[in-house]
Amino acid sequence: MSVERQASWSEALTVYFTGRQFIILVMGFASGLPLLLTLSTLSYWLSTVGVDKTTIGLFTLVGIPYTFKFVWSPVIDQLRLPIMGKLGRRKSWLLLLQVLLAAAIFVMGQTDPVADASLTALLAVIVAFFSASQDIVIDAYRIEILDADEQGAGAGTTQVGYRFGLLLAGAGATALSDYIGWPTIFAVLAGAMILCAVFTLFVPEPKTASIPKDKSYRDMLNDAVIRPFADFIGRKGWVVILLFILFYKYGDAFGGAMANPFYHELGFTGTEIAAVSKVFGIIASLVGGVVGGLIVARFGLFKTLLVGGILQAVTNLLFSYLATKGADIVWLTIAISADNIAGGIAASALVAYLSGLCNVAFTATQYALFSSFMAQGRTLLSSGSGWMADHTDWVSFWALTTLMALPGLLLLLWIVRLYPHGLTQVDKK
Repeated sequence: MSVERQASWSEALTVYFTGRQFIILVMGFASGLPLLLTLSTLSYWLSTVGVDKTTIGLFTLVGIPYTFKFVWSPVIDQLRLPIMGKLGRRKSWLLLLQVLLAAAIFVMGQTDPVADASLTALLAVIVAFFSASQDIVIDAYRIEILDADEQGAGAGTTQVGYRFGLLLAGAGATALSDYIGWPTIFAVLAGAMILCAVFTLFVPEPKTASIPKDKSYRDMLNDAVIRPFADFIGRKGWVVILLFILFYKYGDAFGGAMANPFYHELGFTGTEIAAVSKVFGIIASLVGGVVGGLIVARFGLFKTLLVGGILQAVTNLLFSYLATKGADIVWLTIAISADNIAGGIAASALVAYLSGLCNVAFTATQYALFSSFMAQGRTLLSSGSGWMADHTDWVSFWALTTLMALPGLLLLLWIVRLYPHGLTQVDKK
């Protein structure tokens, strides 16, 4: 068992009320906004125009940049941008990527997925690439600007901001699609990203993000590529850790890829999906994210990861029951609220765990590696979700997603045996 220190509830609460946490909140929003545009919002858009479920499932592959961002993360981690670099290494990269994201989101909204699905897919990949790159900077910024005892709360705050971003890109886009065209919706979302870029201009640069001016290119290459990965693979059980990151939220991700087609097929309207799936779901996620951060601070990572992992698996069974009820708005609300509270708790714990694993000398590169493995579950490994939905009934589909959570829980227990004195210790082999 872990021997992590247990804080009082008052200590756990006060850590949320700082200026740094507000910055993390807004950055979480900026991170969450573009994600749904390549996931559930995109799948809903495709389902409303008549694209089949197998094709919609394959569209999850546009999120591949999230799974390979560790490849270019060393560049973002170590390279200072010319001219813009005067703003600070993290700030300049973040500002550039947010402006590029706004442009890509706007252009994506002008495409027609029925007339030219390949163009829509290409723009979705570009949005995913810029979004994944933005996440590299935001994750590094959060870890570097917060103290060690603030990381759990920072993970919770990130999830809160992240869910607000999802709320706009999910509920906002889905509900508005009943009344206005998708090009206008995407233009509004692009404008929201521009506001995030303006906010970035006023945030402080983390002190640990600076690079000595006399650093040689050879040293920079060594720090950017060799040392971050050598540091991680030198740790005890590093393969088990990566597998845990990959499978911890796999069942949730697999089911989530088909959530909007599921709701649409049951007969819910876009407004109903937005009101319940997005609004109630996001509120529940906010609650789960804050509660998750509090539980991490109060009881430690292991207990929070275990509870969150079990809950996010069990709550998928509620969707199996919903499949038997049809377009029942009450059961839709119950299923989505429970699922999102559980997912918020699990996500906060996982983000705190990944943050604690990072060596501050290689923050962006190592976190990008960890989050890339996590993203494999919602992209490559979830690309067959549409095929499974086409070849099973919805009751069986959601029951199978519950079983998919078991490998992650077993790997968690294995890690606890490897690291009995704390899950984020960096014991060597």
